[in-house]
Amino acid sequence: MAGLKKGIEKMNWYLYSNENSDVVKSTKIKFSRNLSEFKFNLKSKEEIEKLENKVKENLYDIGYGLKFLRLQDMDEITKKSLVEKELISSSFSIKRYGSILINDEENICIMIGGEDHLKIQVFSAGLDLENTLNLAIELDEKIGELLGYAVNKKYGYLTSSPSNIGTGLKASVRVHLPAISKTRNTRKVFDAIGDFGINIKEVYKGKGDMYQISNKKTLGISEKEIVKNLKVIVQTVIEQERQARKLIAQDEINLSDLIYRSFGILSNCRKISSEEEIELLSNIKLGVDLGILDELTDVKVQKLYLYSKPANLQKYLGQKYDKEELEIKRAEVIKQIIKEN
Repeated sequence: MAGLKKGIEKMNWYLYSNENSDVVKSTKIKFSRNLSEFKFNLKSKEEIEKLENKVKENLYDIGYGLKFLRLQDMDEITKKSLVEKELISSSFSIKRYGSILINDEENICIMIGGEDHLKIQVFSAGLDLENTLNLAIELDEKIGELLGYAVNKKYGYLTSSPSNIGTGLKASVRVHLPAISKTRNTRKVFDAIGDFGINIKEVYKGKGDMYQISNKKTLGISEKEIVKNLKVIVQTVIEQERQARKLIAQDEINLSDLIYRSFGILSNCRKISSEEEIELLSNIKLGVDLGILDELTDVKVQKLYLYSKPANLQKYLGQKYDKEELEIKRAEVIKQIIKEN
C-alpha cells in the first residue's frame, strides 16, 4: 500500500452488494477513543510515536488481521486513495505524523494519532447497521481491554470534541437518491428527517445524488439505540426513494432514454472528468437497480464508482498522470470494466 501498484482491485467490501443496495451504498460505524495514559490532541512526533508503539506492542493480541502502516511511509496518491474510499479523513491524510491499522478486506480501518488517539471504523456494503455495530463493539472492547480508554463514570468515553462524548459513536449510512432528486423532493424529505436529530450531507457536492445520513446525539443514549433510531430514519428514506422510482418509471420512454444516453456517453467517450462520470453513474445505477439497463452488473457499477476517482484510478493503473491524461485513461478503464466478463 505504500506506493503505486498496478492491478485489479480485489473484491473488498465496497465492491459487494448487500441488503437494500439499490438505495443504500454503504454502512459505517466509527468510535472515537482516547487512551488514559496519554494527553489529548497529541501534536509532536515523539508523542505520536509513543502512542503508535503502545498500539504496535498489542497488535498481535488485537488480531483481526490488522496491519500497521505509517502515513509518512505512504505516497500522496496512496493517501488520497484511502480518503476517496472514506477509510481515512482528508484532515488526517495531511498530517505529518500518524498511522493506521487496516485489514486486507479494508472493512476495518483505525486511524491513530489524529483528533483523537484512535478512530475505530468498521464498514459494510448496503444497509447492515446491526452486524457492523456488533463487529465494531467486539473490536472496540478488545482494544479497550488491552490499551485502557479514558472514561468518565458520568459522561462516558472522553473525546477531544464535546460532540462525541458519551458513546463516541458516529453511525452513518450512504444512500443514493436519484428519484427523490428528479421529483424535486430532496429538501422536503431532508427537512422532515432533520427534526429527528440526524445529520445529512451531500457526498459529491451537488452531483451524483449521493448522501450520507448519520446520528448527531452521542451522549445519554446507548450505541444500540443510536443504530436503531438511525435505521428507522434510513428505512423511511428507502421507502420514499422507492416510491419516487415507481413514479418516475411511469414515464418509461423518457426514463429509459435518460439512462441509455448516460450509458452511451460513458461507454463511448474518449475522455471524461470524474465529476461528469459521477453524474452519469447516478443515472446508470438507477437503470441497473430498476432492471432497465442489463448491460452492467452491480459489481461493475461499484468498480466504475471506485475508479472514477483520481487517486484510485492512478493506483489501478500504477502510474501518475496529469489532469488531461487522467481523463483519457478514465475513459479507457471505463470501457475495460464494461467489457469484463
